[in-house]
Amino acid sequence: MRTCRFMRSRHFLSVVLAAVSLSTVAAPSVQAAEVNLYSFRDPERIAPLLRAFNAVTNIKVKLTYATKGLIERIANEGERSPADVLLTNEFGLLLDAQSRGLTQAIRSKVVEASVPATYRDPEGHWLGLTRRARVLVASKARVGAETITYDELADPKWKGRICVRSGKHPYNTTFVASMLVHHGAQRTEAWLNGVKANLARPPTGGDRDQIHAVIKGDCDVAIVNSYYAANLIAVDQQLREQKQTAIRVVFPEADGRGTHVSISGVALMKHAPNRDSGIKLIEFLTSELGQRILSAVNDEYPVTSTIDPPAVLAKWPPLKPDSVSLHKLAERRDEVQRLMDAVRFDNGPSD
Repeated sequence: MRTCRFMRSRHFLSVVLAAVSLSTVAAPSVQAAEVNLYSFRDPERIAPLLRAFNAVTNIKVKLTYATKGLIERIANEGERSPADVLLTNEFGLLLDAQSRGLTQAIRSKVVEASVPATYRDPEGHWLGLTRRARVLVASKARVGAETITYDELADPKWKGRICVRSGKHPYNTTFVASMLVHHGAQRTEAWLNGVKANLARPPTGGDRDQIHAVIKGDCDVAIVNSYYAANLIAVDQQLREQKQTAIRVVFPEADGRGTHVSISGVALMKHAPNRDSGIKLIEFLTSELGQRILSAVNDEYPVTSTIDPPAVLAKWPPLKPDSVSLHKLAERRDEVQRLMDAVRFDNGPSD
């Protein structure tokens, strides 16, 4: 499974070759330079991206990878930290780095031209690179509805039919923050209680586990990030060819305010020893070439809306994203945690 998911070499090569032909990134510089990248994203997934960056800029990337603890490491390293750029796989990590005073603001016309303001910190401390929608994966056999809104998930008709990971995970805290922005605290709390009552089991596992639970029949609807569904379809021959019509991907609010979207992203570190190279890397990540490679190898939507999504996503209905700015959602994170604690969401439906 890991080989199929992370080492789709022919796919990577075709993406890079196609993107290079379209690239407008500047030619390599004469003098070699380097940049230190601290990354939460798997090295095998971003390897084509870093090779392309080196090819067009002649800047060497020194990669430090970990699934957790990078922010604490940078904080402990202090002013002597070698980290120039932090690459994250989710929005909450960017906020954590900023709140700990580890980032610095940048102003770049290249970035501003590529990344909509909705997906950038107003002060320039972080920016989005790829988008993932908070979608629903439904059983085709047991769910007839073609459309389902987020509000409907609290309807008693879904009792015992919904699966989701922990309500305290950043994917869900950002999602619930969007409900707060649209509906206010009282209505959102009532909605959380309704969703909790409709859970098939206490929240457990990750997003991919929720999709497998739908396929197995443990629940009928799972709340997940879009790239998990795309990953699963890409590596499962039967799902990819729809020989077994097991699941349907539903985009809530597609006819209304838009589907909730979060990001993977990047930030320039406060004490970056190679600041100029760090900015060049960030600008490359937002270039057409960088966006095409990064979105393709991760099965995510480019943050630059003029670039087409990867092939798996292109077969789905067009994404209509919720227009609420991410920095507004960031302001509600503490409130979300209080609501989750108040309703004891992670205790599950029997509580």
